[in-house]
Amino acid sequence: MTAERVERRLAAVLAADVAEYSRLMGIDEEGTLACLKAVRKARVDPTIAKHRGRIVKTTGDGMLEFASAVDAVRGAVEIQRSMAEQNASIPLDQRIEFRVGIHVGDIIIDDGDIFGDGVNVAARLESIADAGGVCISNDAYRQVRGKVEIVCDDMGPQPLKNIAEPMQAWRLRIDAKSQALPLPKPSIETAQPLALPDKPSIAVLPFTNMSGDPEQEYFADGIVEDIITALSRFKPLFVIARNSSFTYKNKAIDIKQVGRELGVRYVLEGSVRKAGERVRITGQLIDTATGAHLWADKIDGALDDVFDLQDKVTLKVVGAIAPSVERAEIERTRQKPLVNQSAYDWYLRGIEQHNLHEREAQTKALEMFRRAIEADPSFAAAHAAATVPYIVRSAYGWLSSANDLSEAVQFARRAIELDQEDPSVLARAGYTLAAFGGEYEKGRGLLEKAVRLNPNLAWAQGWCGNCRIWNGEYREAIESCEICMRLNPLDPYSFLGPYGLAQAYFFLGKPAECRKFAELAVRAAPEALATLQVDILSLVAANSLNEAKWKFSSLAKIAPGLANTKDFRRRSIFRWCRDLEKVVEAFRLAGLPE
Repeated sequence: MTAERVERRLAAVLAADVAEYSRLMGIDEEGTLACLKAVRKARVDPTIAKHRGRIVKTTGDGMLEFASAVDAVRGAVEIQRSMAEQNASIPLDQRIEFRVGIHVGDIIIDDGDIFGDGVNVAARLESIADAGGVCISNDAYRQVRGKVEIVCDDMGPQPLKNIAEPMQAWRLRIDAKSQALPLPKPSIETAQPLALPDKPSIAVLPFTNMSGDPEQEYFADGIVEDIITALSRFKPLFVIARNSSFTYKNKAIDIKQVGRELGVRYVLEGSVRKAGERVRITGQLIDTATGAHLWADKIDGALDDVFDLQDKVTLKVVGAIAPSVERAEIERTRQKPLVNQSAYDWYLRGIEQHNLHEREAQTKALEMFRRAIEADPSFAAAHAAATVPYIVRSAYGWLSSANDLSEAVQFARRAIELDQEDPSVLARAGYTLAAFGGEYEKGRGLLEKAVRLNPNLAWAQGWCGNCRIWNGEYREAIESCEICMRLNPLDPYSFLGPYGLAQAYFFLGKPAECRKFAELAVRAAPEALATLQVDILSLVAANSLNEAKWKFSSLAKIAPGLANTKDFRRRSIFRWCRDLEKVVEAFRLAGLPE
């Protein structure tokens, strides 16, 4: 006897309920119902339609399905602000106020209704939301962060009824009237700590910009990024990637909690003050287990000595937490050639734009890298960084023409002509040559050299893993991608690790593992063509052909290279893989024409 296959899909689910509904009905049943109908007709239903939502049911906890978390959050915020405006002139005990919970998860569709964990979690989040407020899950937060203009307050791990593990939740700060009082901080025991590595481990948190000029934020962030890079060169250290560290930017933090969440023993925090041609960097190194300060200092210098300042900070940190590191290794990594300061400034601005992970920001980043190169044509890091906007455009399907890729290859070749010892340069150039230039062996060699020189470079580990997949080295790829994920545990945009793992398990014939990591990749980058394609592969591997066909039909409308199998072979990112035909066959089953 075989069970009937159910329809599943990943969706943004919004659960809503009227706060104190029973009390309102007890006071005036007819009046409450009439008011609720009027509110729905005038304010709620039009807003839901505007944001591409679908009302599933209205009895009990109202359930809505949205095409994306961004649509769900924007719709919820608009409704709550509209209700707050209406309620301003209504007595407190007569107001209709909604509580809203939003989650992104797997749902089951049956006769137009929805079921599953995605629905259950949204309902539980709604129950802890405040009247007039919105509470969202961490999965939803990762997809809307940086895409909606609203502040989110971290509520910490929350115990939810009938949900096995505490779930990280966020409160949307809608306005003064709907903003709730802060919840008590969760106890330390509710956190799920990562295991400490078997060597000294550190995270460098975003430094505070003390310049009094918000436009100098890029400079403070750039200083931190270079300190992370410098620390990463020391093989006896385990250094958390920049994007995970920066999830704490502009937040009040508990150092011990940071240590648990990132799985590190030490945290470096500090500030940067840039005034005229002078810079002051302050830093303090803290033991996350005890909260003890191991080192604190301030270092002053001129802008043209900015690299020397970074090296001084790096040396002091290494001296405090890794005294076994040989002095020769320290001196070797201090050798960083000075570049034109204007070029370095443009380079930092480009990195800031790239890290926004938005389409227009990639265009701005590329322009700033070009300016850095114009200011100093020998600046290898700028040439290498100029390849990254093309890599992002390729992953998201934002390329305008094939000429884009040839230009990226030119930047890569020039970068390695200028510097063959900087791991960041090697990794960016290597991936570009392998993925876009057809120079697979050369690109793979550069990537492997990059991770040998700097095993803490998370994105290089991820790229190296994907490159190994193309060569059929699946188990080696798994190792690289797992390292990538461990070095970068909180980055909301990092799909490299799970994306590579999903591919590796697809080729190893392990559908459950493939599906697990494909879902993680889609959650990290729900709009990237790369993750959507591997999601389809995982569905075919799991024999969920109906859902695979449904997702392929949507993807084919926006994705280049999905016209037919011949075009797919020519343009697919899997074109170097020995098992390309297995990929083509999977997409053919999902609906790719011959």
